[in-house]
Amino acid sequence: MAAQKFFSSLIAATLLWMAGIFCIAAHGQKSATPAPKTETQIVTPIPGFDTAIMDTAADPCTDFYQYACGKFAQKYPIPGDLPIYDQFENLNEYNRQLLHGILEQAAKPGANRSADEQKIGGYYGACMNTAAINADGLKPLQPELHRIAALKNKQELPALIAHYQKISVEAFFDLSSMQDFKDATKEIAVVDQGGLGLPEKDYYLRSDAKSAKLRAEYIQHMANMLHLYGDAPDAAMTDANAVMALETSLAKASMGVVERRDPYKTYHIETLTTLANTDPSLDWSTLLRNTGAPPVKDLNVANPAYFQALNGILQQTDMATIRNYLRVHLLDSFASRLPKAFDDESFDFYGRKLSGTPNMPVRWKRCVSATDAALGEALGKVYVQKYFAGDSKQKTLDMVKAIEAAMNKDLTSLSWMSPETKVKAIQKLDLITNKIGYPDKWRDYSKLIITPNDAIGNSIRAREFESARQLNKIGKPVDKNEWGMSPPTVNAYYDPSMNNINFPAGILQPAFYDKTAPEEVNYGHIGAVVGHELTHGFDDQGSLFDGYGNLKNWWTAEDKKQFDARTTCVADEYSSFVAVNNLHVNGRLTLGENTADNGGIRLAYMAMEAYAHQHSIDLSKKMGSFTPEQQFFIGFAQNWCTNARPTYIRLLVQTDPHSPDKFRANGVVRNMPEFAHAFSCKKGQPMAPVDRCRVW
Repeated sequence: MAAQKFFSSLIAATLLWMAGIFCIAAHGQKSATPAPKTETQIVTPIPGFDTAIMDTAADPCTDFYQYACGKFAQKYPIPGDLPIYDQFENLNEYNRQLLHGILEQAAKPGANRSADEQKIGGYYGACMNTAAINADGLKPLQPELHRIAALKNKQELPALIAHYQKISVEAFFDLSSMQDFKDATKEIAVVDQGGLGLPEKDYYLRSDAKSAKLRAEYIQHMANMLHLYGDAPDAAMTDANAVMALETSLAKASMGVVERRDPYKTYHIETLTTLANTDPSLDWSTLLRNTGAPPVKDLNVANPAYFQALNGILQQTDMATIRNYLRVHLLDSFASRLPKAFDDESFDFYGRKLSGTPNMPVRWKRCVSATDAALGEALGKVYVQKYFAGDSKQKTLDMVKAIEAAMNKDLTSLSWMSPETKVKAIQKLDLITNKIGYPDKWRDYSKLIITPNDAIGNSIRAREFESARQLNKIGKPVDKNEWGMSPPTVNAYYDPSMNNINFPAGILQPAFYDKTAPEEVNYGHIGAVVGHELTHGFDDQGSLFDGYGNLKNWWTAEDKKQFDARTTCVADEYSSFVAVNNLHVNGRLTLGENTADNGGIRLAYMAMEAYAHQHSIDLSKKMGSFTPEQQFFIGFAQNWCTNARPTYIRLLVQTDPHSPDKFRANGVVRNMPEFAHAFSCKKGQPMAPVDRCRVW
């Protein structure tokens, strides 16, 4: 998807899990952030345990989410420029204010600025200069537009597609590098389906009225962009309909989001010759060479059937439609660096219509996010130096080790797993590495040229820099020290090919980690996040990889059968939940995250019990209004306190591998007898069902 679209971070997070990188939250790094009532309003992190957002009149055994979070929406209304407001977004906003201060200072000329500060300041300053952007019009993008206009025949298409890959304007497919699923020590090339302007294939194919309406709005959006480019309105609408037909053909050839959760279905090593024979419409040798990638003899063709279909699609599509398709994707990709009319139009569709967000975020917030996306480790380095307390890193590491010890105990005690599989599971657990805070070695941006007042040029060069960095990995050993998120990111992830868990500095603050809160609350907050990421190594996807990161079966047949039965219970349970109107949660799409949520809190609870034993804490004795055990569960549920627009919930349910936040609380505690004991729930109540699901 185009890098600058409003929902790009949601899609980016979705692509991460499709590639096998599992995040705690999909919407933790959106391009939009809460707009304060005034530019001087200060947003602070929500406390680690907030009784003001609780609805204690609710019955925790009937609806625990309502009990723990019932007044959150009242206290935290959704800002006009956001589709959702939650704990992640609150902390995002706080971090973004810190980054804003860093960038405002870095944008001021001065000899004392470091090389990184000059780059982040220059990038941010150019992004903020809307007067220059509006005055320049389409001029900075004309070289790219001329490339499209000059495209005479399909023989010239590979060179242009290669250029698009370099500047991260995805057309027809995506080309990058990846860790080899079956040899985790090396990096290989990968080509995958892509090139859609809507979030995923089913948006083009669903027959319900809401989907039909959204498709009509998307066609109108493309027509509006082509009209702004210079086409007459009638011609623009005709061209937009033709582009929609092209994208629908691409969608029909694509795999769906549930199917793509199976790494075996997205791993097909082929020779370059085989790919060229599958899709002779493109000169693949020329295309790869023009991207600047190292020589490639074989690569992963993630969806071979897609490229077979692409061959026919390209042969049947006329050149005028191909040029308009490329034009629309280019304009949408750089809309935030183009004159206001383009920026407004792109937001109107991707923000208002697709996400349900009334207002565009103020400029400085979008430019902070853009700078973080382009120069994340340069900006993150300054952020860490100024704002990251070392005590939270050590405290988190201590908690990680305690939760890993809990998982070792859990694995050892499982009644359904054979000794043979237990040995391999514990071996995998022992091989997991922990990365906390920030990289040991910072990324070198010295070759990236940033020029004041050149917003488009800076964006193009930053994209080319990142594309070259990714493609240059091909054929080289894997760098296990690399991070997939920048330090200020409010998120966490597990990477099965690396077999590591990662906690950026951004999330190690209240409410997720609060050094002033009781430890049982922190175990419910950040402890559950740690347990979540750890459990990803053993969910339905992570369990397919061994301790060295290779896609390799380490299960006995009977143990795998037992495991599949338990995950099926979870999938069916969550599929019964209604997210919005009559739209159910997709239990198969969300299975990995639901498994991690359920396993993660159990591990955090076990570690909290061990901590309480070591410190002679009576978990059942009230400390104020709540027992430590109750505080643990309330802290966990308050990770997911949310106020979201129905349109955005609908988008998430159809695209996001995470369940809606209400069910990330209720769907978990109802499977824990410990919760029922803590709140004296009777068997048969909604939060204490007779039949429970448990994987780990």
